[in-house]
Amino acid sequence: MIETSNLKKIYRTEEVETTALDNVNLNVNEGEFVAIMGPSGCGKSTLLNILGLLDNPAEGDYHFVGEEVSGRSERQRADLRKGNIGFVFQSFNLIDELTVYENIELPLLYLKTPAKERKEKVNEAVEQMKMTHRKNHFPQQLSGGQQQRVAVARAIVGNPKLILADEPTGNLDSSNGEEVMSLLTELHEQGITLVIVTHAQAYAEYAQRIIHLFDGHIVGENMAA
Repeated sequence: MIETSNLKKIYRTEEVETTALDNVNLNVNEGEFVAIMGPSGCGKSTLLNILGLLDNPAEGDYHFVGEEVSGRSERQRADLRKGNIGFVFQSFNLIDELTVYENIELPLLYLKTPAKERKEKVNEAVEQMKMTHRKNHFPQQLSGGQQQRVAVARAIVGNPKLILADEPTGNLDSSNGEEVMSLLTELHEQGITLVIVTHAQAYAEYAQRIIHLFDGHIVGENMAA
């Protein structure tokens, strides 16, 4: 599903050039659960942004679902993301003015899904994340763990081929963090391809395979215990 070859990402200012990723070669098979692990500033989020078609590499190739996608325009990347990729972020990224139901519905509105089908899909995702009793609440009325469950529901509601999670436990205590990781594991067991980035070994161990990133380089990988 994912295949990168010699990916490189460089950030430039007038005085400084920073290489965030350098010759990254990564393969993720359909249905696999992969964790990308490393310290803050090692390039994890930069790599996830490229894998999620939010950004282009400076050099190298990226094939997603068999298509070469590096170098595509922002509009082309956005079109390919829709319906194919779901995102879960550390900061939840929920819209405060929308209810739980409305936040989860958003991807389906972008996909122009018919109203009846939207209702069925949202209710199914709400139920799967055990948030039915909260679907008319607003994000500020929820705990951090509940907000992240809403974010996961939003990520899966369009039945994407791939879910990318950027430090999904970063704003949660250990109990809520373990609950969110268990929910992601359940999604993987249902056949969804899943890539997370984390700096925590305990959460990386939920994955099948752990990729170790340091200073923009892949420095090793191992199968999770």
